[in-house]
Amino acid sequence: MTRKPNFLILMADQLAASALPAYGNRVAKTPHLDALAENGVLFQSAYCSSPLCAPSRFAFMTGRLPSSIGAFDNAAELPADVPTFAHYLRFAGYRTVLSGKMHFCGPDQLHGFEERLTTDIYPADFGWTPDWSNFADRPSWYHNMDSVTRAGACVRTNQIDFDDEVTFQAKRRLFDIARGNDPRPFCLVVSLTHPHDPFAIPTEYWNRYDDAEIDMPRVQIAPEDLDPHSRRLRHVCGMDAQPVTAGQIRAARRAYYGAVSYVDDQFGSVLSALAQARLAQDTIVVLLADHGEMLGERGLWYKMSFFEPASRIPLLVHAPRLFAPGTVCQSVSSIDLLPTLAEIAGDGRAPQYATALEGRSLLPHLQRRGGHDEMLGEYLAEGAVAPIVMIRRGRHKFIHCPADPDQLYDLSRDPDELRNLAGAEPQSTAQFRAQVDKLWSLESLHAEVLASQRRRRLVAAALRLGRRTAWDYQPTIDASQQYVRDTKTLDEIEAAARFPRSP
Repeated sequence: MTRKPNFLILMADQLAASALPAYGNRVAKTPHLDALAENGVLFQSAYCSSPLCAPSRFAFMTGRLPSSIGAFDNAAELPADVPTFAHYLRFAGYRTVLSGKMHFCGPDQLHGFEERLTTDIYPADFGWTPDWSNFADRPSWYHNMDSVTRAGACVRTNQIDFDDEVTFQAKRRLFDIARGNDPRPFCLVVSLTHPHDPFAIPTEYWNRYDDAEIDMPRVQIAPEDLDPHSRRLRHVCGMDAQPVTAGQIRAARRAYYGAVSYVDDQFGSVLSALAQARLAQDTIVVLLADHGEMLGERGLWYKMSFFEPASRIPLLVHAPRLFAPGTVCQSVSSIDLLPTLAEIAGDGRAPQYATALEGRSLLPHLQRRGGHDEMLGEYLAEGAVAPIVMIRRGRHKFIHCPADPDQLYDLSRDPDELRNLAGAEPQSTAQFRAQVDKLWSLESLHAEVLASQRRRRLVAAALRLGRRTAWDYQPTIDASQQYVRDTKTLDEIEAAARFPRSP
């Protein structure tokens, strides 16, 4: 590459690493992502920093742990003064564009993006603020089991409407870039809401699978034998109130796989547009998800947990001209992408960061120069009653919450996390506990979360009274600059719009 590379970041919502053939799945049909993985660098042990949409996305964008920026839950505001990779890339001379979901809450709906092509699918206000002080009452707006009990084929959903628009706008912008005069490299984020529940998918994708080929959950644990946090999740998502049948589980998983194939088609279409626009050779493609999906494992659904299906994500970097294809086995995090992008944009030099970063660059991994083997996770939202933190390092995963017994798993021997070794390996447990005490002040963090929840619940209640001014992003379209107008001659307009331009 003779100039700074472009970045195309493809982000799926609630896509577990284990749902992709590149990670060993034998059911999903994802030919476009398979081809991307074949010539890319695949991170086998990548995790989200928080198994929930907004906290994970804010951490991904800022290179910070959620607790460092107040990103506690899905109604938390990302402070406007916290730099994101979009800010750093703009400083490095990039054009930054977002198409799709990022779950920004609050008045700032750009956070460094120069252009935003769509609105978000979720609300931008504080209405979804949890209440740890009133755990027994299930929030009416949160997950329930209707997504599973009503799973199946459909004609249309609002998520299809949203993702079709996201893909269309992203492809159009790629062609606009190709036929435009802006010399800057670009960073385009294309963020879909599939395969997030509800588990309903158009018949075309439902019919790509049949019941006989759908695998069922590997791990079955009776509710009374689950760890305390998992039992709380069953309460907050209404799993105990709506038992599901084997047929409903199979239908939900079939619809999920259909949604994964839909994501594959959408991303394949964007990648095709990238190639048609003659931008592919100069573009680094990054694929990731904000978190995973339990999909019935351990009797759990959705995310909010540090078990592998919910917290382990696909992470793939495709740039064969820069990074030799292969596999990285060390444990890394999505918060490591900000310093990675910033260093690539800086020709390998780290910029002067305006804040401390918990994320660490992945360039050593991409260049086969070693790299770190550790990631940190936090969960501070629905289903919790106190902060939950996780450390993944080497063969171990350690989960700690002041309200619960410790959990320690050896994933090299126990990939399904069935044997809690916290009592059997006291030395390792003590070492992890000492690291937790060094990294976090959990008592102070607990107080911060409760105070933030109180503030936001009051603000949300007040703003529902009287005249309402929405924070939801409103895309702006200047129709006077579209298609054929009399500001230029018809020949000039047609010549500028054609790609490639005629001789």
